[in-house]
Amino acid sequence: MLRKLALPLILLSLILAACSPSMQPTMILPTNATEAPPEIPEMTPFPTRPAYEPGHLVDYTAQSGDTLPALAARFNTSVEEILAANTFIPREATTMPPGMPMQIPIYYRALWGNPYQILPDAGFVNGPDAAAFDTAAFLAQQDGWLRNYSAWAFSGTRTAAAIIDYVAIQYSISPKLLIALLEYQSGACSVADLDEQLERNILGLESSYWTGVYLQLSYASNILNDAYYRYRQGDLLEFELADGSLVRPDPWQNAASVAMQYFFSEVEDVDGYLYAVGPDGFALTYANLFGDPWTIEPHIPGSLAQPAMQLPYKNDIGWAFTGGPHTAWGSMEPWAALDFAPPSEVTGCYPTSLQTAAVADGVVARVGDGLLVLDLDGDGDERTGWVVFYLHIAEKGRVAKGSVVSAGDPLGYPSCEGGRSTGTHIHIARKYNGEWMIADGVLPFVLSGWRPIRGDAQYKGWLVKDDVMVLANTNPDNKSTIPIDLE
Repeated sequence: MLRKLALPLILLSLILAACSPSMQPTMILPTNATEAPPEIPEMTPFPTRPAYEPGHLVDYTAQSGDTLPALAARFNTSVEEILAANTFIPREATTMPPGMPMQIPIYYRALWGNPYQILPDAGFVNGPDAAAFDTAAFLAQQDGWLRNYSAWAFSGTRTAAAIIDYVAIQYSISPKLLIALLEYQSGACSVADLDEQLERNILGLESSYWTGVYLQLSYASNILNDAYYRYRQGDLLEFELADGSLVRPDPWQNAASVAMQYFFSEVEDVDGYLYAVGPDGFALTYANLFGDPWTIEPHIPGSLAQPAMQLPYKNDIGWAFTGGPHTAWGSMEPWAALDFAPPSEVTGCYPTSLQTAAVADGVVARVGDGLLVLDLDGDGDERTGWVVFYLHIAEKGRVAKGSVVSAGDPLGYPSCEGGRSTGTHIHIARKYNGEWMIADGVLPFVLSGWRPIRGDAQYKGWLVKDDVMVLANTNPDNKSTIPIDLE
């Protein structure tokens, strides 16, 4: 379905801190529509929920990636009440096993959104489901304009397939989702000719900078990830539609569906939003392209645990903790990354003789502009299993793709290369089966026993080990220096 609607005023602030994985200039978007919205076809009515009595036990089936704190936030209850109602769940449980039946005490909130689920979480991330997908081969079989599209992107003229795969791997969002979004908003796989004006804001994100397929996909991915991971943590509990009306996501919803709802709330008027998030909207477009997404296997198992990882350097000299939990890629959630800097008598971007190291055994699955991806399961595919993403590693002296390394082996030199950086350091984050893992979540990013705690803003926070706390500081001092091995 061809969609092009104006969206309300949006302001995304430029984050100024130790580093940013990608450039994110301030965006102020216009509010005035320049054309009448298209007529919306008749849509399938949404089911509704009753107004439950306070504390009423409702049936719930655990979904991939569910955690007790997030469920408590969504159902407006507490972890203690959920545990009391489900005595078989261990208090130390991390992720819930997909398909596990539960009962949850619910405290009703008004204005719940529709319960229709658009897409499973395993179809949102660039994970195992995308591992066998060939973007170029798929587009070659389509009749729409995307098949022959090319444009300047990331320092060269790129095909549509190259652009989609690049955005998918950087943000870790499924290329299938990105293609379906382009089709729904612009007929990319079915309409032969692309209108030049439509191309500028191809996904409906009105902007004077984020124009064309590459930048529109990047902008959309930033928004989608922010919504996905906020809901995953129980933080995205309400948002507004274009007319100012409030939507509170249905507590039974999954993160991917809420992320799609949030995106369409940003680019559609109310009628367009309601159509897009129902069974006749984006979900139908996706199914027509790729089949039923609900056959995809869940990507986050129950009781997920991080393998042992050590600090990303040889800890015989004190490095600085320069960045608490902050964005892994983009400018918003997920706050999956931490920053570390080698000791130096100077500030800014300086050469160093100290190298970053592998946090665990693995194989180097990808290298690029300042980046290195360490695959811990050894299959060389960062879409499966545990991987650790490193940024700001200098190209000179960096180990090659395909290198097999052991924990503690040098990988390369910290630098300012890749993304945007105010000083020499490294930025590291984790993924499991394509999902960014929140640095201070129920599965914390523990390195040599050091556990991160987020502050009140990106890059702020602490590392904690036993009774020692290290304060994150972009201008390193004694409080931000990590002690050498305490053992």
